[in-house]
Amino acid sequence: MSTWYILLFAVLAVLCVAAFIGLRARRRRDDDALVRDSAAAAGADVIAAPTGSAGGFRPTGLGARVRSLFGGADGDVWQGLEDLLIKADVGPKASADLVARIRADYRPGDDPVALLRDEVRAILGPDLPLDLGADGLDVVLVVGVNGAGKTTTIGKLAAMLTAGGKQVSLAASDTFRAAAGEQLEVWAQRSGAHLVSQDRGADPGAVAFDAVRSATARGADVLIVDTAGRLHTKQPLMDELAKVKRVIEKAGATVDETLLVLDAQTGQNGIAQARAFTEAVPLTGVVLTKTDGSAKGGIVLAVREELDLPIRFVGVGETAADLLLFDAGAFADRLLG
Repeated sequence: MSTWYILLFAVLAVLCVAAFIGLRARRRRDDDALVRDSAAAAGADVIAAPTGSAGGFRPTGLGARVRSLFGGADGDVWQGLEDLLIKADVGPKASADLVARIRADYRPGDDPVALLRDEVRAILGPDLPLDLGADGLDVVLVVGVNGAGKTTTIGKLAAMLTAGGKQVSLAASDTFRAAAGEQLEVWAQRSGAHLVSQDRGADPGAVAFDAVRSATARGADVLIVDTAGRLHTKQPLMDELAKVKRVIEKAGATVDETLLVLDAQTGQNGIAQARAFTEAVPLTGVVLTKTDGSAKGGIVLAVREELDLPIRFVGVGETAADLLLFDAGAFADRLLG
């Protein structure tokens, strides 16, 4: 009899695993469908600029929980709403500010979810494209801690820009991490970008300087500069990052965009990272990576509310087609779904 119980348990376990895998695949297809049709005929790794997206953040059921909270007769609904937002990774300060604004506007009979959606849209603001329309060479400096997906994001961005008709150069200024240059070289080949690099251990500023001169001589439209994975607790590394920016300017270029790559699954620790990088160089936007896992969508609001930085892109996978323009409206619907 025990053998039959074991077999039954095994069959049920297999069915549960299969159902889970199928659900993940179906959700992933919904996110990827926004960009798959825009793949260039030359290959799946060379893409046109994708449609905006909420990324791979899962519907959280937050809207239903908010309505349930306001439909109950007991408890402090405003404290309950703040607790719900904190659990969604919005963060204590951003949650408190958000609840205060909703409370000021709320009238009996109002739909609290509609008010919350309006506030989310207001926090996120309009979707902003990269500012890469100036004459001459545009420079994009990309920063972030080790493991956030910085170099992969650079490769995806290069593929997006080259597919849009831009001539792109890459500067391998992350000269300390093992295989960083090799990884960027692979992405340069995939995207058709030109790579400027030196031996491992070379001065990052020197690489950036040479890259500016080389990109200018080649008539490139955009130079994307990779940097070492700065630990946000290491001040000398932050000083070196500021130095790279000064060297780029000394070489005759201007840093038009400085993008911070954040792992969406780091939660509130990402806010500490962003603050430290802001002190080193002026940031113009955030790329949230790894949104296709267990990341909570509230980190988007925390970044925007506490740091006043727009979310420019979201990463949902490892291929060139998996870097998506951020869509605030789609995200608000997903967060409250």
